[in-house]
Amino acid sequence: MSTNTYFGRFHATYWQRWTDVGEVEVSALATGTGRLRLMASDTNKVWRIVASVDVQQGDGQQGKATAVRLVGPVDRFVDGGGMWLEIATETDELTVSEVRWTVAAPRAVPPTDIAITTHNRVDDCLNTLQALSRDPGATECIRTVHVADQGSDPIESRERFGEIAAALGDRLKYVRQPNLGGAGGFARGMLHATEGAPEEHADVLLMDDDVLLEPEILVRLTAFAASTRHPMIVGGQMLNLLHPGHLHISAEFADPEVLLMGLKMPGALREAYLLGVDDRGLPVNQERRVDTEYNGWWSCLIPAAVIREIGYPLPLFLQWDDIEYGYRARERGFPTVSLPGAGVWHADFGWKDGDEWQRYFTVRNGLIMAALHSGFSVRRITGRLAQLVSHQLLAMQYGMTATLLEAVEDFLNGPEVLWDGSAGALARVRDIRKAYPETVMHPMSEAGGEFHDRPVVRAANPPGSETLTFLKRVAYQLTGRSAFHTGAVPAGDAHWWHVSLFERAIVTDMSEQGFRVRTRDKQEALELGRRAALLLRRFVREAPAVAGRYRTDLGKLSSRENWMRLYGQGD
Repeated sequence: MSTNTYFGRFHATYWQRWTDVGEVEVSALATGTGRLRLMASDTNKVWRIVASVDVQQGDGQQGKATAVRLVGPVDRFVDGGGMWLEIATETDELTVSEVRWTVAAPRAVPPTDIAITTHNRVDDCLNTLQALSRDPGATECIRTVHVADQGSDPIESRERFGEIAAALGDRLKYVRQPNLGGAGGFARGMLHATEGAPEEHADVLLMDDDVLLEPEILVRLTAFAASTRHPMIVGGQMLNLLHPGHLHISAEFADPEVLLMGLKMPGALREAYLLGVDDRGLPVNQERRVDTEYNGWWSCLIPAAVIREIGYPLPLFLQWDDIEYGYRARERGFPTVSLPGAGVWHADFGWKDGDEWQRYFTVRNGLIMAALHSGFSVRRITGRLAQLVSHQLLAMQYGMTATLLEAVEDFLNGPEVLWDGSAGALARVRDIRKAYPETVMHPMSEAGGEFHDRPVVRAANPPGSETLTFLKRVAYQLTGRSAFHTGAVPAGDAHWWHVSLFERAIVTDMSEQGFRVRTRDKQEALELGRRAALLLRRFVREAPAVAGRYRTDLGKLSSRENWMRLYGQGD
């Protein structure tokens, strides 16, 4: 039997790169007869034996456990590799239990607070808290569990909350507050963790309310953070909730000038099937070390020293807040590691439709991120915005276009748009989208004849020339021509160059829970296109100066005083 798995191995390459830990000890209890071997790999997955021990159950010792100890030096893993156990027996039985991987802490382990923000996900949040409360090994690692409840359906109203509160005791701190998004909830926990004098501060582990929690992640993140040479952000990785054997991504970066996040670092794993094998029949693992540029806040530990140095999140509500904080930390000398073997399950991103109100924050906050942490190429950003608008209009996504334009306008209005924590923007964008029927997802119970009577039209191969295809589709729509009057389009085929062939398209929502109806409206497209052209001209003129204002106000917006004001606790 081998423990050479995502959760079962010691990812030695990350420990050698980021810590001064010289060796790892593996201890266990063994009953029976057999052999335990401590194995190691190099960057190419070639294995070697580090240490081994034979267990021989003699007469009169039947059923008695033997304490086993193996030690491996963490010395040949800079570019990649890990360690694991192999357990073998031949004609007899061997039982191995109480396996622990241990390193010597180079300094006192700092206290850690958990910060969870929740908004009307009552059962999910209670499940997460219950998983914490039932794991003694995990709760030993934490000082406080701080829950910021921003919903209209408070979790404290449930009977189960009382049971959890009793189990966590003084560790639980629960607060109700206005909805300021994920940034507002996490910042509240960060403020609590860094109250008082520096020696009273705690590291803070940010965690989404709707994860499926493996409490072991607390042990692994806090142990690693306590061992690093210098303070750094230690991120847990994300596995897909609906496809639990798949790792979302092992290391990522963002390109805010084109509004893209979650890009795979070269050599990283993406949507990897962790229960599978590679082309050599070896387990799928992140063998070569790949360093990340940031880590999502589904589970991410931030040392108090980092918060003291760079401040708190920007009040972006949601989207890009974790990315901006990670890049801000990097610029101040605090890197991020995305630690393999420390993971939680989170709702699959691929099953979320892009045509939602959150798109406003994706665009507006992406532009703010570009202003703060990129060269801010106006030409490149404007080209990307024009591309998005053009494709959305051709694909009959008028509400999504209106959402994007509102985001750009608000960016140009300057950092004052963040002064209310973005709460006003949320209400405004939702009202804007109500005017566009295609933004509404209809359940299948409302399908009627839409699906039964309409042919499913799959997309052909991607266009050989996107420019020529784009010009052709524009000509078709301006002249009122179409290849199809009405048809059903699967979610995976809803590309702009395919949906633009229809006058009316019934498009499956990416969640696979319903459908949306997109109907061509030439006048609406022309009006939105005219508005977009004027706005992009304004962007070219004003954006460089506006970007400078965001850079100037970064410290004020991310300060403790600003967040206290937003919580109604400051001047």
